[in-house]
Amino acid sequence: MKRIIFMLVAVSLLLSGCASLFDGSYVSVTPHKEQNTQTDSGSIHVKNYDELCDALANMAQSGTESGILYVSHYDQSKVDGDMEKAVKRTLEKDPIAAYAVDEVQWELGTNSGQSAVAVTISYVHDRTEIRKIRQAEDLKAAESIIAEALQDCETGVVLYLQSFTKTDFVQLVEDYADRHPQYVMETPQVIVNLYPDKGAARVVELKFSYQTSRESLRAMQNQVRPVFTSASLYVSGDAQDREKFSQLYSFLMERYDYQLETSITPAYSLLRHGVGDAEAFASVYAAMCRAAGLECLTVSGTRWGEPWYWNMIEDNGKYYHVDLLRCSQEELFYERTDEEMEGYVWDYSAFPKSEPSVEPTDPTEPVDPTTPTEQTQATQAASPEA
Repeated sequence: MKRIIFMLVAVSLLLSGCASLFDGSYVSVTPHKEQNTQTDSGSIHVKNYDELCDALANMAQSGTESGILYVSHYDQSKVDGDMEKAVKRTLEKDPIAAYAVDEVQWELGTNSGQSAVAVTISYVHDRTEIRKIRQAEDLKAAESIIAEALQDCETGVVLYLQSFTKTDFVQLVEDYADRHPQYVMETPQVIVNLYPDKGAARVVELKFSYQTSRESLRAMQNQVRPVFTSASLYVSGDAQDREKFSQLYSFLMERYDYQLETSITPAYSLLRHGVGDAEAFASVYAAMCRAAGLECLTVSGTRWGEPWYWNMIEDNGKYYHVDLLRCSQEELFYERTDEEMEGYVWDYSAFPKSEPSVEPTDPTEPVDPTTPTEQTQATQAASPEA
């Protein structure tokens, strides 16, 4: 809880025994508005409530621990009450103050013969941490900064979001990890703190907690990325979309005799050790498809009542379902329409409809994903033994 402590001290007492608060150990600070500053020795003279709020907010934003505000031109009968209100307003409305400040103390008195307020601020986040706050104009910019932090396996990120919109940041992190398994080896646990509770601008603090060390995660990234590069090279540039989807299916499914297990590092475990579940297959396949310029979605739902993941691909302008593990069992790359997804349940409103073509087509016709020499070389280059 933020704390506000104030002391009203008579001028005579300050001069006799409490003048140490004004002995020069405080620093002057510059408030937000340039017109509020004084020219004499850079000291701060505040004349009204708004200028007082500006000065306090500036102290908090710069991480200043102490300062003297001169109030000779202020209505002296209002100084004490306005200080209390200004501190409360700063802690409740200024995003950086709400994030960084623990306690504000002040004392009224005189300094160099002028009425003044000595202010002391203690912090839960110091000046170094304040300087690390990243500026983001809107949610799109914030997403880019969060993505960078996840790719770098950081333990968190603090954003000053100038235009705040209500967002599920935990889901945002999970969605990014799902769409980018080539970068995010482990989806972290996320704690979100917002400062203040209300306001058009907020400080957003995200804390990431991993079970795997940062060094290990980075080493995994270095081993996984070349596999995704090889997958892109494996695709024939002049092939039809369906053939490309089939080629990437073969590239992925022929790497191992897979063991169906869940891992906290899904892409790494799948591509380097042959261990993964339906979600790992679907997310890795979707990322490989997107890297090759193909539209591919990851679908979460159930199959015969059990949690399951599969893909939806856009082939020649139409969407189809592809369940990699089922295709592997049937030893055939197969695109299915909604009608053919017996036993599957998903959020139908969240994904495109997959309907039979108006013109007769045979989506089950097998495609030979092998042949070009460069494709074989790409597979060999990405093989576990390579």
